[in-house]
Amino acid sequence: MKVKILSWFSVIIVVVVGVFLFGALFSGCKAVSSEKVLEREIMTAVEEAPPPLREEMASEAPGEGISESMGETSSGEQIYTADLPSLDRKVIKNAYIELEIEKGKFEDILFKISKLAEQNGGFVSNSESYSDVEGKLTSGRVVIRIPQDKFSAVVDKVKSYGVVRSVQLSGQDVTEEYTDLESRLKNLKAQEEVLLDLMKQSRSVKDSIEVQRELSNVQEEIEVIKGRMNYLDNMVSYATVDVYLHEPEAIKSATGWSFMDSLKRGLKGALTVINWLAFFLILISPLVILGIIIWLIVKYSLRAAKRAKEKKS
Repeated sequence: MKVKILSWFSVIIVVVVGVFLFGALFSGCKAVSSEKVLEREIMTAVEEAPPPLREEMASEAPGEGISESMGETSSGEQIYTADLPSLDRKVIKNAYIELEIEKGKFEDILFKISKLAEQNGGFVSNSESYSDVEGKLTSGRVVIRIPQDKFSAVVDKVKSYGVVRSVQLSGQDVTEEYTDLESRLKNLKAQEEVLLDLMKQSRSVKDSIEVQRELSNVQEEIEVIKGRMNYLDNMVSYATVDVYLHEPEAIKSATGWSFMDSLKRGLKGALTVINWLAFFLILISPLVILGIIIWLIVKYSLRAAKRAKEKKS
């Protein structure tokens, strides 16, 4: 009898465990199915919605910034594929070129570089020229701004005007900063609209003053952001090419011995010695004066002592 009861008890346990596992499996399948149905309903709603509402719904959906496209498998089942968006990068391009040009060609090359900038829709941002001991312009620098799409062509053309001694190319990506500025500007404009509405609804002078103060702060931030964005747009649209050009340095040849050269060098050396001697005397003069004073004091003290001793004897 006891064995029979244990066997029935075992059967009941097995049945309960089986029902529990079946329920868990059924619930999991149902949850997965519900998620798929919900996902398809969301995608259908996005596709059937008007364009403005579709963009808003897509921006609120998970995986923002990823575009989705629909296709079919061989079995006819619809699937969605995600493609990463292509970002319009904003890069500030700069170039520094050191150029050695032919002797006597400095002004011609400087004019060519300035003309090259104008021909490519750019302009000269800064220019400096330096002369040699004879008063001739032999070196200097010129900074030009040219459209970014002409950057490589202009750099190659400038390099062909002489012997390239140094080239430095750099690019600063400001896409992230620009995107952040756009987002902040959008939020500030929304705040501005709300404050303007509150200004119209103000019932007291105190409320109007508080709203006006907050509105002024928001509008000031908007102007600052717009200024920074305009600066970045300008730096991105126009690349900077800084060119330093110079003629070859004259090589001084060793001259032979001459009496005048030797005399000049001798006089120069003598003046140097005299200058150092005068400096040394000025430096030690306080010590000399102090020594003389001490010597006189000691001398007269000894003489006075000697006279006193003679009178006493």
